[in-house]
Amino acid sequence: MAKGTVNKAIILGRLGQDPDVRQTASGTSVANLSVATNALGSKDEQGNRQDATEWHRVVLFGKTAEIAGQYLNKGSQVYIEGRLQTTKWQDKNGQDRYTTEIIGNEMQFIGGRDDNTSANQGGRSNQQAAPTPQPLATDDFGDDIPFS
Repeated sequence: MAKGTVNKAIILGRLGQDPDVRQTASGTSVANLSVATNALGSKDEQGNRQDATEWHRVVLFGKTAEIAGQYLNKGSQVYIEGRLQTTKWQDKNGQDRYTTEIIGNEMQFIGGRDDNTSANQGGRSNQQAAPTPQPLATDDFGDDIPFS
């Protein structure tokens, strides 16, 4: 970590679509997720509040990407920790564009198998039901360190 700076993003939300998992030329798995979070919006003239939905682009790499592709579906609830990264690119008209993504380094599944039953059935009818995933900390080094 650079001295005196922090770049950390934490979100808890639901997937808007199934993960898009691909392989790089070197064979590394990369998963792109679209995660929605909601906040209670301001009151309208009648005093009613509307949810304000924010969409986040999340990129996962390696084993974490593979696990996301295997266990997550549209509607799955997921906790992601990572860092923000903004990429500059040019569109077909030569205009500069920017994309900000969360580069995830920790992922945890939230909820159980029945949390989004209809989403689990969509598009994966030829597969057996996956076991209920347990929380996964991708920075787990396997050390048993007693803290008591």
